[in-house]
Amino acid sequence: MFARRLSVQRVDAAGERHPCPIHWIDNFAMRNFTNDAIFDDTFPAGDGVLEAGARVPLDRLQAAMEEWFRRKGYLKIGEQLEVTGILPIQE
Repeated sequence: MFARRLSVQRVDAAGERHPCPIHWIDNFAMRNFTNDAIFDDTFPAGDGVLEAGARVPLDRLQAAMEEWFRRKGYLKIGEQLEVTGILPIQE
């Protein structure tokens, strides 16, 4: 089910990237606040790492995660979220 490994980074106001802690990612994945089944195909795999199914659109995932992280107070003013593909998961 999880075809991709994604990088989830907090970009600070200076442009430096920091891996998002797994508890942030887990909070988003477990909460599923969007009521959008497309995000069911996600699994927190470590700090800055999220595994996702092939049908999960990165642009929608990034926007939904960023909105959630802002609501929770994880992302501050001037910070952004960056979600990018790393590598396909090898079996």
